[in-house]
Amino acid sequence: MVLKRFLVPFVLLVLYPAPLATAQVDTVLRDSINQILMEGTTPNAIWAVRILKTGDGTPVYDRNGYTSLVPASNTKLYTTAAALAQLGPDFRYRTGLYAHGPVVDGVLHGPLVVQGSGDPVIGGRFTDGDITQTFRAWADSLKNVGITRIEGDIVGDDDVFDDVPLGFSWSWDDEPFWYAAEISGLSLNDNNVDFSIDSRSAAEPGVISWVPLQTDYIRVQNATVTVHPDSQFVEGYRRDRGTNNFTLYSRIPEGRTDPESLTITNPTLFFVHVLREVLLREGISVSGLARDVDDIAVLPEYALMKRIALHESAALSEIVHIINKRSQNLYAEQILKTIGTLRRPVGASARDGIWQSRHFFAEARVDTSLLQLVDGSGLSRRNLVTADMTADLLQHMAHHPDSTMRRVFYASLPVAGVDGTLSSRMRGTAAEGNLRAKTGTLGGASALSGYVTSVAGVTYTFVIMANNYTGPSADVRRVQDRIGALLARYASSP
Repeated sequence: MVLKRFLVPFVLLVLYPAPLATAQVDTVLRDSINQILMEGTTPNAIWAVRILKTGDGTPVYDRNGYTSLVPASNTKLYTTAAALAQLGPDFRYRTGLYAHGPVVDGVLHGPLVVQGSGDPVIGGRFTDGDITQTFRAWADSLKNVGITRIEGDIVGDDDVFDDVPLGFSWSWDDEPFWYAAEISGLSLNDNNVDFSIDSRSAAEPGVISWVPLQTDYIRVQNATVTVHPDSQFVEGYRRDRGTNNFTLYSRIPEGRTDPESLTITNPTLFFVHVLREVLLREGISVSGLARDVDDIAVLPEYALMKRIALHESAALSEIVHIINKRSQNLYAEQILKTIGTLRRPVGASARDGIWQSRHFFAEARVDTSLLQLVDGSGLSRRNLVTADMTADLLQHMAHHPDSTMRRVFYASLPVAGVDGTLSSRMRGTAAEGNLRAKTGTLGGASALSGYVTSVAGVTYTFVIMANNYTGPSADVRRVQDRIGALLARYASSP
């Protein structure tokens, strides 16, 4: 996951005026990579580079390939590969809407309960931005069975997962920002509120709006100010820890708009609170409140309840596509806990997901005795992998016996100069439109791992990691991109 996507387009300075000769393949390639690493402006970085020929696994280059480093969002390669293998590309989440109580003259005498399954994508992701489409469909389903009033609460059941809302050892100061959204068995709109601050005249506060529905689940203090059009735009946001109280204090030049997605706390309560607001708007009165299942005295007994609607998510193949292309942290955490439900159907944890995945990692010849994963997204600095492990994982997926698995995994990776987190990188080089790889960035940690095909038709599996550097991540990315472009234009023979 890229915490701050400062993706700087640049044109690679080509090291050689023509494709490299094939007679000195190994020596020239090794020397060229060593030269790129030596010329990098990150002298204090620890580099680990592992490159193989994808076809037969022949090692081409290795530097510190067996050194444990922080992978950042390269962790998502492990999570998505394990999910595809264990859940299947066609897996879909199912979220049920249940009525608990008798219905008399259009009135449900009892609670309306949403049974969560861990679906991370309810919201606008697959509905052209229409965040509440699913909820309006549920309102229609209630009307279709004759329910126009609910004499009870709207209850969200998130017990498919445990109640740990954040990944292990995540940084507390990341909590308000979209990339550190809380994890839950019920999620809406990526567990964020999407703000928009419109400027006014200089010295006046901006106009703040938000979706979904200008919901009153949150409280907003407007400390923004409009500044002169030539002034610098300065972002400023805060959410008081453990609350949904936001302070926005951006300085916005006249004529500008500041969009920002910020996390909420207690996604389950957020989910049912907004659902209640939608039902009221759709003409279904609700006498009760929105409640988390943890706050009610009697747990739901679904065998005794009437199912009103069942929502199916997009297929896992599509969710994995979003995770790897956009480096979507919440979705990675949700599918890790979903893997955990194979071991623990109720209350599944991230640890359950990692434990369950070790069988798959062993199949991929990853040394699980040295592999240390603690979350699904890579936000934690407690994740430790080696370049060799990641290369083995990529090799396994490249040669997976299931062609659908191979295709889905490969298609999920960002393409250099084209899309995802690589859309601005390696443009104007032989890697553009060719190299596919997962990025990863934390402070002092950067990784790029994937596949690239050379001008000679040789496909390489590569892992390029850097840790412990103190300079800009852009300098590290330049080194990674030079190596990727070099492999793409390398005129070696198979």
